[in-house]
Amino acid sequence: MKKRIIRFLKHIFSTLLILGICAVFFGLYHGAAVHYGDHPLKYHIGNEGPYVFYQNDSTVQVNYVSGNRGDGYVVDKREYALNAEVSLSSYFQIDSTSFDFTIRPNIEPPKTTYNDGNPILAISDIEGSYKAFRDFLIHAKVIDQKLNWTFGKGHLVLVGDFVDRGWSVTQVLWLIYKLEQDAEKEGGCVHFIIGNHELKNMQGNYKAAADKYLAAANFLGRYQTDLLSPNSLLGRWLSSKNSIEKINGNLFAHGGIHPDVGELSLGLDEINHVLRNNYYTPYFPKRESTPESTSEGILMSTKTGICWYRGYYRDDLTQEEVEKGLNKFDAKSIVVGHTLQSKVNRKYQGKVIGIDVKHPKDYHKNWPKGESEGLLIDGDEYYRVLHDGEKKKI
Repeated sequence: MKKRIIRFLKHIFSTLLILGICAVFFGLYHGAAVHYGDHPLKYHIGNEGPYVFYQNDSTVQVNYVSGNRGDGYVVDKREYALNAEVSLSSYFQIDSTSFDFTIRPNIEPPKTTYNDGNPILAISDIEGSYKAFRDFLIHAKVIDQKLNWTFGKGHLVLVGDFVDRGWSVTQVLWLIYKLEQDAEKEGGCVHFIIGNHELKNMQGNYKAAADKYLAAANFLGRYQTDLLSPNSLLGRWLSSKNSIEKINGNLFAHGGIHPDVGELSLGLDEINHVLRNNYYTPYFPKRESTPESTSEGILMSTKTGICWYRGYYRDDLTQEEVEKGLNKFDAKSIVVGHTLQSKVNRKYQGKVIGIDVKHPKDYHKNWPKGESEGLLIDGDEYYRVLHDGEKKKI
């Protein structure tokens, strides 16, 4: 009897162990990670900002938040003329570094199509991890240690989801804002492609945002939805961006092109115009995504929309279905984020390139540890760019 009980318990233990191992591998396959080791400065806000809001037709208000739970928090508020080019700085408290930039009064939508043959470096889904973003750009020789642009006439393409989840969203956004101006002076270009999390924040959905930003909004005497609203400089700047662009024959979109999009009688400029007009339109109730839907419904749907589509990795698509959208826009490939990959890779005969990888976080550690990667396109050659700058042809 005793041996039978022991044998039964061994079977139970073995079964549970096998199920546990399977669960771990299933989770790892789908991007799960164990979060541990919070940074001691996580709940200390050191000169956080700036948060810039339009006061009226002639002035803007610049806000910085500082403090901690023990000593309390203070807000530094200053006002400037709307038409002034104001020099500001953004501070990163983990390594006590900062960078300067100038805010400009005029915000214009970027072009949709570029064709100059210059190299392209693309990265996506940084999700508020400033250090990972900054360090990757340094190792990839896009910027130097002082954050000066060193990529010449190259294109830096940011394929969506640079906000949410992380605790350094403001630093990430202001660095992009700064690099846009720096690149322009050198003949280069920074392209910020809108992802579904940028959309969520513009539409007031901050469910995935770090607690820090709810606290910051409260200290500022505002709602969290104000942080990227049309009344904020970052919100107005962000909402001027495109959701899809074509650079040297390659398309860039956060989600991708659903086959139904290939049936629409709209060019890239028109698609971006439709999407920009709806950036602040809530996506609930969800739009239908059937072929009979309106162009607007298809493009903004959380299933078929340019910023949301996951079909390249979730649907059983044919090569013909994949190429329908590419052929419509006379493109040789499409580069997408949104759906997590173990590494930058090409599929569908090299036509679809996935670049969403698990980047390290600024304020906590994960197991397994993520390492940043990006994509370099140089002429007709495609390379994985690893976190240390090493290149591997794909």
